[in-house]
Amino acid sequence: MKNIFKNTTLILGLLFLAVSLSLTSCNRSDDEADDLPQEELSDVLLRVTDEATGTAVVYDYQVNSTTNPNVKLVNGHTYNVEVIFKNGDEDATQEIKDAKDEHFLVYNFPNSDITLTRTDDANSTRKDGSRVGLKTKWVVNTAVKNASAPSQLVLTLFHEPVTVSEASAVSGNGVIYGTHTGGETDAQANYNIIN
Repeated sequence: MKNIFKNTTLILGLLFLAVSLSLTSCNRSDDEADDLPQEELSDVLLRVTDEATGTAVVYDYQVNSTTNPNVKLVNGHTYNVEVIFKNGDEDATQEIKDAKDEHFLVYNFPNSDITLTRTDDANSTRKDGSRVGLKTKWVVNTAVKNASAPSQLVLTLFHEPVTVSEASAVSGNGVIYGTHTGGETDAQANYNIIN
């Protein structure tokens, strides 16, 4: 009878420990300012402003959508671009700014020749000096390099990357702006680039 009681106590203790560990391992961060799981983001918007005309157009990528917005760019033009994250009608961008040291955006432009510069202010610059990438300037050399292949922007928001860099790298027929190691994907948005 004593062995049954000891075994039951041991099993209950192990179950309690397992449940405790699983509950704490689900929390990605102890920082309360960074409660921005991907499932809470509904839209990733690009506000693209042509420097020459001052005209701003907003392109709305809806999370889990089967279609991508078409971002119209003119070769030779320069654009100021702002990324806005939404949770329904709520603007979630401030949450990213509040936890700027936990976030970093990577811009991938397959089949486009676009020169990107990060223009974030101090509110979106990490302690390591890297800018998150919520505001950028795009110089469009060639929006669509090869008409027989899709041109896109694949925009990825990373959470808690171990290291980040604003450096760019050639990737296939395009350029990726920003590199990282480690971390998780908070959001990924795809946009078609057209002329």
